[in-house]
Amino acid sequence: MIVGIIADSHDHLDNLRKVLSIFHERKVEHIIHAGDFTSAFTWRALKHFPGGFTGIFGNNDGERVLLKKLYQGRVFAQPYRFSLHHRRIVVMHEPDVVDALADSGHFDLVVYGHTHEPVVRKVANTLVVNPGEACGWLYENPTAAVVDLERMEAEILPIR
Repeated sequence: MIVGIIADSHDHLDNLRKVLSIFHERKVEHIIHAGDFTSAFTWRALKHFPGGFTGIFGNNDGERVLLKKLYQGRVFAQPYRFSLHHRRIVVMHEPDVVDALADSGHFDLVVYGHTHEPVVRKVANTLVVNPGEACGWLYENPTAAVVDLERMEAEILPIR
């Protein structure tokens, strides 16, 4: 199963639409959003994704009630733990305890955002992924990530 990962979209609808196109090309079946949608109207772009969706609130997500409603209850407080394709996943926004969670051995995949900088690395047997910033506002280099849950390999993708 191929999972698409985004974070820090910060209302950039054009880039979200580009991400959906990239995810379609890569045959992504599930999207994980690691926080900072910023406004609920991001749903206008993401609602067109035909697969599964899991998101968490970031520090800039103020309209939580409407986000939860529009995303049909698929946006959660962090950290959020779930299983997908027999893999144990935890998603958070801030990176404070990423290494501790990865080193614990309780998760196959740890996903985070907040820093706006893409990261793919291993800690023990756990894959750690920060997709970078989907918005491109901070570093002017918008990115997303895809993870192959069979092979536990990740790739950072430019959003163009």
